[in-house]
Amino acid sequence: MKNHIIKFSILVSILFLGACKTEKSDTKENDSSIEESFYLAQKPPRSIPEVFAPGVVSINGRFESTISFSPDLKELYFDAKYEGEASQIYVSKLVNGAWTSIKKASFTKGNKKEEMHPFVSPDGKRVYFTAFDSIFSDERVWYVNRLKNSWGDAIKLNSSANDDKVFFANHARNGGLYYFNLSKFKTYYAHNKNGKFTEPQEVEIDMGHHAFISPNDDYLLVTARNNEVENRKDNDIYVYFKNQDGTWSKPMNLGTTINSNFSEKTPSISPDGKYLFFGRDERDIEPGLANIYWVSTEVIERLRPEQQKN
Repeated sequence: MKNHIIKFSILVSILFLGACKTEKSDTKENDSSIEESFYLAQKPPRSIPEVFAPGVVSINGRFESTISFSPDLKELYFDAKYEGEASQIYVSKLVNGAWTSIKKASFTKGNKKEEMHPFVSPDGKRVYFTAFDSIFSDERVWYVNRLKNSWGDAIKLNSSANDDKVFFANHARNGGLYYFNLSKFKTYYAHNKNGKFTEPQEVEIDMGHHAFISPNDDYLLVTARNNEVENRKDNDIYVYFKNQDGTWSKPMNLGTTINSNFSEKTPSISPDGKYLFFGRDERDIEPGLANIYWVSTEVIERLRPEQQKN
């Protein structure tokens, strides 16, 4: 009888371990499936930029520029418009392994004519964006707070940073806000103190606009007129690396792999730090051709000064 009990106990243990193993295997498979679905299930690029989600996000005949992802990579927001139309922010979410149909976010519910430059905060609780009725008139930074399954009402940022015409707000994990002042044509930074932004300070860089800070606050990307070839009028993307004393290095052109003879614009970095996203304005080829591209951030790391490498 005792032997039967022992054999039964062993059998139960084997079945239990097998069930646990299967459950773990299923979990790994599910996690892997979700990871493969990130970035609209697009095949990740390497060192050569590729159009992001052609025909879905990047549509020929439409202008797209800025894109942002939630920290868990299960939501994406981007702005786009057709010729003669107002810029709008669009959204899609990863639900049960599939991305929802892309639709307008309409954060201001029509109270502002245009919405653009979405940026999901690193904690995923807020989306910043630019809203305005008339270009070079009332551009301001707005935001929405996350509710349980939706976003709250749009709120204009209550900060001295918003006292002028400003746009393209974003920040690193430390919470300080970077943005561009259209009136002064300079980049500013406001420190985050107890959830409120302090008096903005000018970012001491040589040139550039549409500045985007990396998730780890160690480099800053900007758009600027090509500075290497005389008589060039197109914009390129440059990087400033942060020095140990908090100052910024000289701007470094990302090179011809990223920067073409067309205008590159609105750079951003994915929350995981793996990919650089940017717009490329090729409307000289075909009206309305201004798509979003992505590429591995290795193209940036190759330029990092040796003393800053780990």
